[in-house]
Amino acid sequence: MYKTIEYAVDNCVAHINLNRPEVHNAFNNVMIDELLDVFQKIYETRNIRLAVLTGNGKSFCAGADLNWMREIINYSYEENINEALRLSELMYKIYAFPKPTIARVNGTAIGGGTGFVAVCDIVIAQENAKFGLSEVKLGLVPAVISPYVIKRMGESACRELFLTGERISAKRARELGLVNQVVPMEELDDAVDERINQLLLAGPKALATCKELLQKVPSMSLEEVKSYTAKVIASLRISDEGQEGMASFLEKRKPKWTNPETTD
Repeated sequence: MYKTIEYAVDNCVAHINLNRPEVHNAFNNVMIDELLDVFQKIYETRNIRLAVLTGNGKSFCAGADLNWMREIINYSYEENINEALRLSELMYKIYAFPKPTIARVNGTAIGGGTGFVAVCDIVIAQENAKFGLSEVKLGLVPAVISPYVIKRMGESACRELFLTGERISAKRARELGLVNQVVPMEELDDAVDERINQLLLAGPKALATCKELLQKVPSMSLEEVKSYTAKVIASLRISDEGQEGMASFLEKRKPKWTNPETTD
């Protein structure tokens, strides 16, 4: 049902594959709309626990599609605003998504492709993957993706990479915090499966609340976080999930949510 992506659900895991290998999975307005649609679908499907984003072919995502850029060059300022807002909405939707997201980086991720990496929770890259923020070489900047890339790598690294546009290896990306794990290509799927299994051991509501904490706490004062964090843990302790989690620990059994068929 999609033109630029493939979507499948395996048990309780959603798999989203960028599917334009002939242009290294470069995105255009159609892909942006389809990704917005599929993440909304995953959000609304309660028994889906997490999502894995990857690319078909040799590349993860080469950024914006050149043919789309040829169209954009003739857009008015207002039309450019609308296009940029759609991409901005997509980046925020993935970043703020209440379910865990894994980026399976099978190859090169450039420009907006690096943005897709930065907005995911856990990033696993094959050892020959390359990353780059080359917008300045086109007289542009990584504007829409900048909040998320800066959050992942920090200002110091971004000052260097935003301004030079240089490409970096998966190893360097891991050192800078953009990537969590680097493995040989033949071990990529096993590494992703291992992370999936780790995440499925955790309570779904607890995971969503962890992501909420990560978004809200850094911008709060220490005075504000006292009340906020106390309310968060108190609410979880009396919730059905918290009660089940504590009971299963005390009874030395697995919690019900580890069986996907029992997940609400």
